[in-house]
Amino acid sequence: ADFNYGADEYDAEGNEEPKALPEGSETMPYIDESPTMSPQLSARGQESGDGVSPTPTDGLGTGGERDTGKGLEMRKLVLSGFLASEEIYINQLEALLLSVVLTTRDPAVAPRAPSTAGHGAVAVVAPHCSWHYHDCPAVLALCRTDPRCLPRALCRPRGLSGCLSSLPCPCPLCDRWGEGPGLQPQVAADTFSLPSALLYKPIDRVTRSTLVLHDLLKHTPADHPDYPLLQDALRISQNFLSSINEDIDPRRTAVTTPKGETRQLIKDGFLVELSEGSRKLRHVFLFTDVLLCAKLKKTAVGKHQQYDCKWYVPLADLVFPSPEESEHCPQVHVIPDHELEDMKMKISAIKSEVQKEKANKGQSRAIERLKKKMFENEFWLLLNSPAIPFRIHNRNGKSYLFLLSSDYERSEWREAIQRLQKKDLQAFVLSSVELQVLTGSCFKLRTVHNIPVTSNKDDDESPGLYGFLHVIVHSAKGFKQSANLYCTLEVDSFGYFVSKAKTRVFRDTTEPQWNEEFEIELEGSQSLRILCYEKCYDKTKLNKDNNEIVDKIMGKGQIQLDPQAVQTKNWHMDVIEMNGIKVEFSMKFTSRDMSLKRTPSKKQTGVFGVKISVVTKRERSKVPYIVRQCIEEVEKRGIEEVGIYRISGVATDIQALKAVFDANNKDILVMLSDMDINAIAGTLKLYFRELPEPLLTDRLYPAFMEGIALSDPAAKENCMMHLLRSLPDPNLITFLFLLEHLKRVAEKEPINKMSLHNLATVFGPTLLRPSEGESKVHLTLASDIWSHDVMAQVQVLLYYLQHPPISFTELKRNTLYFSTDV
Repeated sequence: ADFNYGADEYDAEGNEEPKALPEGSETMPYIDESPTMSPQLSARGQESGDGVSPTPTDGLGTGGERDTGKGLEMRKLVLSGFLASEEIYINQLEALLLSVVLTTRDPAVAPRAPSTAGHGAVAVVAPHCSWHYHDCPAVLALCRTDPRCLPRALCRPRGLSGCLSSLPCPCPLCDRWGEGPGLQPQVAADTFSLPSALLYKPIDRVTRSTLVLHDLLKHTPADHPDYPLLQDALRISQNFLSSINEDIDPRRTAVTTPKGETRQLIKDGFLVELSEGSRKLRHVFLFTDVLLCAKLKKTAVGKHQQYDCKWYVPLADLVFPSPEESEHCPQVHVIPDHELEDMKMKISAIKSEVQKEKANKGQSRAIERLKKKMFENEFWLLLNSPAIPFRIHNRNGKSYLFLLSSDYERSEWREAIQRLQKKDLQAFVLSSVELQVLTGSCFKLRTVHNIPVTSNKDDDESPGLYGFLHVIVHSAKGFKQSANLYCTLEVDSFGYFVSKAKTRVFRDTTEPQWNEEFEIELEGSQSLRILCYEKCYDKTKLNKDNNEIVDKIMGKGQIQLDPQAVQTKNWHMDVIEMNGIKVEFSMKFTSRDMSLKRTPSKKQTGVFGVKISVVTKRERSKVPYIVRQCIEEVEKRGIEEVGIYRISGVATDIQALKAVFDANNKDILVMLSDMDINAIAGTLKLYFRELPEPLLTDRLYPAFMEGIALSDPAAKENCMMHLLRSLPDPNLITFLFLLEHLKRVAEKEPINKMSLHNLATVFGPTLLRPSEGESKVHLTLASDIWSHDVMAQVQVLLYYLQHPPISFTELKRNTLYFSTDV
């Protein structure tokens, strides 16, 4: 946990201050400040005779029994260490309690009010060790021999109506003040002072128990009945610590200006800056009065890392240009989408290699080499993926441009800066010394420590979810006036967020009722974001920055994708609050291995889940009617739609179209003309995905995998063309029909942002992925979405998309060069 429970012991610069004992504290009993007893410490403690009882290891069986026994042994070690640390904590509180009582026994001491340090100490002690009083002989002995007993507050948790003594209770710490025989409540201000370290002990205990829960989970089988309970407990502890971190002592996140004012760090993070025509990764720090852009200096191994300030802008001088006032973006090299997708594949392939090395207990040097390569690739992706501009301007004339991956981040930075600008801020210029001090403090104050790439994560961190997240956006409330409203959905992938779905615009309302379902593909995702926008139809607002969203963000929110909460067959309903707006949504998750199944339809009268040869024969057509109609509609009004085939359609609309096509309803054409184009594109993808066997057939799948791997261009050409000739005629004709359509879509790439590679990524696994019986030998880890097979499936379709036009007649006329029968 980031919470620093000793924050009181650091000055404004983060330097440790000398601890001075309070006057009169020489009589304080000894307080053991031992660290938490981790399993490792417990094991060592057993050898050195620290009082922790050893865990028996005799009688463990072999194989699975030995693993179970080892897990049990580790859980016992973890718990014994935890109990030992709890014992230490109780001893500390008892010592504090005795100190309070012993230092307030002199009636001659001047009277004090109930808000004294001693009374506060009891307030701290009472809730934490009341359960332990019956085991505290020292406390009981003191209470029995002293006419002034312990406070009633301490007795009450034991279920007693009064004190342990039958005498009146004049105890100066009791909540019933002044009832004693002539004694007044008293606590000496100079006699007792609560040690600041003990004030942080309760939070420290939560931090330690969180670590204990983490260790227990690690050694508890997933099918054990305690496993979900431990997960819930860990989640509650982590959420509590997160809330503590949000309200952390400002002295830990602040520096002092030369005028003696406090300059507090509000927000920091890694952003991509467009500088001198190239992309640079910067660490940006937002203080209460200044925005500072820095980069980490290269330092020798073992040397303390430092930041180098690139520029700073006082918030009093910082302005945001409106979209119509924006200058043209400087020329910057934009990485084609297919290169970004290629890099994702490389990263996933390296992840697979790392997992294999670990499974085979490979050399650590080889694993480190792979991790270094993965970091380099992920860093490249992080640098080249963002495309949403975030421009800030200095009143003195200098502009700076960042590129972000999500409108969510841009809104967060803009709102944080604008909140601070509402205060009375003054312009200033930092001297070189002041700038050096401020930059030097960044390393201590930063809250974001690592570049957001997976190679920086610990091995036991959650790898995220792989598969399909089904989300229904129901409705929203809390708008103060009518507006044209819509929502977008984003999920994280490879260190940055990607927009995955968008609801329709609900016009002129304060309570939109979307009730739209989306199927979102997850690639190691851990978070879902929902952004609510007001649609702008004012065409006079020109927009000079590429990808600038002029629609106004009304609210935004983010939730963690908890595997335990979403990995159920039932829908999980939730409400997300954003700036006073409440959006109601439901979600459920389908794992990748479940989504890979092809399930033949039980009814052969429809088209979904029915063999393509059966459908074409029944329809007396060469290409299924559903394929022809969907493609025709997409080319008529969706070929210029941004993200066509990539953006999810509304699931309920897709299911409605599926039912109409299955029933061969005569109103199909009318329904198609009225339906959202992304739903039509989604219906086409669903048709190919639900075929009982892939369009390119199970039988030829191994040959396609071998053919695409050939390095000789002539051999690859012969093999790939022969494989097409080997397909059944309905499959081949439908494939060529689809191929030409996808090429026409890619011709509009400057408008729809869908390249040949993007289309191959969307359709490759759909057209080639084997049916369940065939896929068992090809499936890898569920988390390995870009497995070797998936990469090859994409490459097969890309090969045909990049090939000159292929004629069915010419293909059949050509000579058969060789056989691919296996």
